[in-house]
Amino acid sequence: MKILFVLLIPLLIIPAFAESQILPTEKGTLDVKLTYDEIVPNIQTKINIDFINPQTQKIQEHIDYTVSVSKDGETVFGPIPLTHTSLGSVKIPIEFNLGEGVYTMNFNIEGILFQPIPAEAVSFDIVVGEAQAQPTTPPENTVNGENGGCLIATATYGSELSLQVQQLRELRDNTILATKSGTAFMTGFNQFYYSFSPAVADFEREQPIFKEIMKISLTPMLTSLSLLNHASINSEEEMLGYGISIVLLNIVMYAGIPVFGILKLYQLRKD
Repeated sequence: MKILFVLLIPLLIIPAFAESQILPTEKGTLDVKLTYDEIVPNIQTKINIDFINPQTQKIQEHIDYTVSVSKDGETVFGPIPLTHTSLGSVKIPIEFNLGEGVYTMNFNIEGILFQPIPAEAVSFDIVVGEAQAQPTTPPENTVNGENGGCLIATATYGSELSLQVQQLRELRDNTILATKSGTAFMTGFNQFYYSFSPAVADFEREQPIFKEIMKISLTPMLTSLSLLNHASINSEEEMLGYGISIVLLNIVMYAGIPVFGILKLYQLRKD
């Protein structure tokens, strides 16, 4: 939230014609991206699927996969037999014929570049109806830490295995989620974060210059958050105290220092 003013710029210029979600497979071998236009119940919709190499941030060719779609335990599509895509991108027409609500799209990835791999799964929630947009709540595995999910940091630093992304994950799992106030904060923050982070991450992959800008922008925040790794937090009061202090520190860094610099430049020009 502290770098919202930086993030708003790309959001204003990214076309809003399609919804987009991107999540890593269980072990982070691939990122899977879904893109689709507004979904209307009982109308066939084409779901665009891209399998992305998290190291290169490019489409990974030659993927073996299966996919299914269900709602409330009832299957509406698939599961299809093990299928190969040489391009690494496919379009699948699906009819969401069980009315409005949340549908689950499950993938199993079983081969890359003609080599079998232990199956890695990833699941997406697709909201159909008036609430159609990004999921109203982030996928569970992005909250409890089982599967990472820091989309912007992953796109910025190129991999879920990067030092910066692991630092954020460990801080979330070992410190913030260890308290009730931290858990409540993460629940609210995730609902906000996943409403825009897929679009920002996609823009980073398309614009290398913006990716470098994000690296510079994230450095002060990561530095301030690293202070929590050295703090002894044993109570809700301590979590709140440290949390508020970190927020205030970031406000000073991202807003106070630039404003002070502008005022000083203005004063020098007047003199």
